[in-house]
Amino acid sequence: MSRDVLLLNQKCAHTLSLFDATSGEELHHLCLPDYPHEFVVDSTGRYAFVGHYGILGADCIGDQGGCSVFVVDLETFTLINTLSTWPYYRIHGLGIDDQDRLYAMSEGHNTLLLFNTPLTQTTPDLAVSSGGYKTHLFALTKTGDWAYGINLLSNTITKFKPRDATFTPIAMIPGRKPEGNSLSADGRTLFISNRDDDSIVAVDTESMTVRASATTGRDPNRIYRDPKGRLITTNYGESSLSLFDEALAPLGTIQLEAIPIAMSFHPDGEQAFVSLKGDRIAVLDLESGQVRRSFATRAEPDVSCLLVRDH
Repeated sequence: MSRDVLLLNQKCAHTLSLFDATSGEELHHLCLPDYPHEFVVDSTGRYAFVGHYGILGADCIGDQGGCSVFVVDLETFTLINTLSTWPYYRIHGLGIDDQDRLYAMSEGHNTLLLFNTPLTQTTPDLAVSSGGYKTHLFALTKTGDWAYGINLLSNTITKFKPRDATFTPIAMIPGRKPEGNSLSADGRTLFISNRDDDSIVAVDTESMTVRASATTGRDPNRIYRDPKGRLITTNYGESSLSLFDEALAPLGTIQLEAIPIAMSFHPDGEQAFVSLKGDRIAVLDLESGQVRRSFATRAEPDVSCLLVRDH
């Protein structure tokens, strides 16, 4: 027998929780230092790495934020290691490659930190500049050979090598206030959402030029690729999702009961779990585009990951 569980970060509850994805019952919760943010899960599904952003938002003046990554054992639901990123602050974007090496972005210093053995070490092996300003998120190739910094304040995307500090980052402008991103499976196309332009663009990663664009809903803060290969933007300026194919042809809009913050997918390709303003998770039927049910969370649900567990 297996059980579907949803791993969820609740930023303003300062908590990582595990919910029964069917009933919405909270099974476990782990209190972390204030304002944990993004997380990634390793290839085994056993460990989560949670970045300590450390402040409510980047407009909090006078507070540098957090400088750690928390390593959580998802079987015991305990904190088993803390990775120090000091003096690099406000850890936001995270990535993991096909060898389970961990990459953590310091938004405060626009610096990507590499941990080759994150389960056991406590300090980074390498620090590499993103080449942009206010690098909030980044996209990473499977092998970790290339990374693409998404730079809110310089309005740029930067292509750089996260394990080679001698490489000079290559920059381009995809639009105003880029944030959401999704890298194609072959690594040739990087899809970017521009929050101030209400747009999604396809960037050729070889030439670093825009080859297609489309209009989204208001303030698209994230892009996700569903199991059917569709691109979905969460529109933070309204209560909707915008859907596109890989050629950026529009596939419609899904209206929601509240503003979407983030989302994740069931591996069966039938359901999505959408974190909403108002402290709820909406369970979305991907075939019909209808919300089938919802359940309550702690304060400010954000990043999630669906895990299938044996009883």
